Amino acid sequence: MDASWLKPISEVKYLAVDNAYRYRAILRYFYTQHERMRQYLFPEEVYAFLKQHDEFRDYTEDDLQQDLDQLVKWKNLIARQETTHIRTIEEFKKKRFRYQCSPYTVEIERMIRALEQLGDSFGGSLEKTRFDRLYTSLVRIETIIKNGFAEKRDEMNQVWEETFDYFKKIIQNSADYIAYLNSENMEEQMMSDAFLVYKEKFTTYLRDFILALQKTSMQIEKLLEDLQEEEVRQFVHHVVDYQMTIPRWEDLSLTREQMVEERMETWRSLKEWFLGRNGHDSELAFLQKQTNEAIRRITRVVQRLGERHHHFRSRKKDYLYLAQWFSKLDSLEDAHKLSSVVFGCFHTKHVVTDNDATEDMYRDIWEEAPSEWTVKPRVRYYQEKKKPQAIVDNENKKKQTMVEFLQQKQREEEELKQLVQDGKIILRELPVVAPHVRKTLLSWIAKAMTREDRVVKTEIGWKVKIVKKDDSFIELHAEDGTMIMPNYEIHFLESREELVSGA
Repeated sequence: MDASWLKPISEVKYLAVDNAYRYRAILRYFYTQHERMRQYLFPEEVYAFLKQHDEFRDYTEDDLQQDLDQLVKWKNLIARQETTHIRTIEEFKKKRFRYQCSPYTVEIERMIRALEQLGDSFGGSLEKTRFDRLYTSLVRIETIIKNGFAEKRDEMNQVWEETFDYFKKIIQNSADYIAYLNSENMEEQMMSDAFLVYKEKFTTYLRDFILALQKTSMQIEKLLEDLQEEEVRQFVHHVVDYQMTIPRWEDLSLTREQMVEERMETWRSLKEWFLGRNGHDSELAFLQKQTNEAIRRITRVVQRLGERHHHFRSRKKDYLYLAQWFSKLDSLEDAHKLSSVVFGCFHTKHVVTDNDATEDMYRDIWEEAPSEWTVKPRVRYYQEKKKPQAIVDNENKKKQTMVEFLQQKQREEEELKQLVQDGKIILRELPVVAPHVRKTLLSWIAKAMTREDRVVKTEIGWKVKIVKKDDSFIELHAEDGTMIMPNYEIHFLESREELVSGA
């Protein structure tokens, strides 16, 4: 194993030493000039820049030379002796140097600039278009493979680089934004009343991302499953062949097979991110769960804030508006009607009765037989007259009730089995059904919606899965009315023979 990543990094020492402000100012100037395509700087240029700030009022050229020498030792700067325009031997002996910041220093300063702009909160974003771009790049890779690698190698290298650039940005930005949503600072912001103004933007942003993610991710997963690893390896060989034509000193220690294997590992990482590994959930599924949880959390917070805001809100304007309604009415009868709609009944009577005629939870109240309620006198010493009564044996009645109940359930089960076609019930193709059949189907759908896999075991003993075909709506016709609902299908997770025999 390469242990180079275990070695200490001397290039970062300048950030935490006693004179860090001097070293940081010098290297920030070198980095700024590097970004402006000025690679080599003379000490007098650096000194002139430092003297413009009050912190370096007592700073001397000797101090600068010591700091430059120290930064060279830490490998932050690369010193190069200036040999042009030398006229005498004395000038050559003085060793006038030019300085250039090292690649490590450039990346460290670039990271520091990004951290300064970031502040105390996480950045990132959930850009739905990046998944579309990643899918487009993967389609181009698939097209090149199917066309027999007829594209130029530089074009294949560009497609490969774009693909993993999009993939890297998706990982970094989504991870940072989820961390931002789960941060303590965000929790405090969400508990303030000012968050109510932004709650629509947050929820719309997250929901749009989820919709785009669900739409594009399925296409990406299908494409990744279709692409064979050997085909991708051939594509990577062409990419590596092109990259080996670019002269890089650090690539000389790697063989061609090592470079191919490194890029294949990145490809496997991409597949595992979308498809999962060894039966475990993918990172994509985890991202979906985190985003859905953020939407639920924001909705709960907004609901609590709304309730608190509603509790302390004055209803004066509402009542004045209602008073204008009442003042414009022509008669007292109309005012009574409006009052009944707005305020309800002022003098309601609650009727209580004992009626345990049925245990059917789907039976409506108007289907029950009327019952009698004996009103007892309201006197302190009233007692009911008690008469000795014989114990009535209801065993036969219970058996008869049980037989009738089982026969009713048998009829309902037969009606449901008649709706099954090829192991599934397609709701949009159903004829007019009985109310109890509609209620049974809707209860299956309601139970399955609470489970992630949409699979539930019914009270009859059937194992079913609810599948939503598309975003359209259908009409479910029953004897008591028509219901508009999403386009669902109920799939039975057992064979037709097992379904019939199990009944």
